[in-house]
Amino acid sequence: MSLRTAKIISLLVTLIGVVVVWQGSIFRGLGNQQGYQPAQPINFSHKVHAGDNQIQCLYCHSAADKSRVAGIPAASTCMNCHSKVLPDSPEVQKIVVALAQNKPIEWVKVNDLPDHVAFNHSRHVTAGVKCQTCHGPVEIEDRVSQADVLSMGSCVTCHRTHREVTLDENGRPTVSKEATPKRLMASTDCSVCHH
Repeated sequence: MSLRTAKIISLLVTLIGVVVVWQGSIFRGLGNQQGYQPAQPINFSHKVHAGDNQIQCLYCHSAADKSRVAGIPAASTCMNCHSKVLPDSPEVQKIVVALAQNKPIEWVKVNDLPDHVAFNHSRHVTAGVKCQTCHGPVEIEDRVSQADVLSMGSCVTCHRTHREVTLDENGRPTVSKEATPKRLMASTDCSVCHH
């Protein structure tokens, strides 16, 4: 291949790359599934549970204040109530069958960040960030959808807007203004979320 041909190929590849980046739809798609509302294996209504019955998010997503991931409830958690409440419902019977067969319920993930993003639920939950800030008003949804774009821009904007975090005497972040032994700033350092 001649040097001239190599330069032409290189120029074409560069122009194609510029068009792709300029159009941007490929890059905007990372994490941007706003409105995504998949059918779930069990017709679970957040409206009934979190809204009408006011069950706290941490009852079902019990790892959210202790772990990087919020987690999904074990089927046995559902049965804490449903052994007495609507035990003969066809949807509750799906849980009973899963427990009897010792099989997990295969929920479809709704809010899914790209693999190159490290998000820590516990840091946000213990700092007082409400679940609805990122997940939207799930307490009014029969079937949960991705409420926000979940883009880097929305995270950085939030960190710039709500920067001051207080640590309690055990070093856990909190929004309480009473115990203020140490203050941190919500990070905008790229390596905190991308490592």
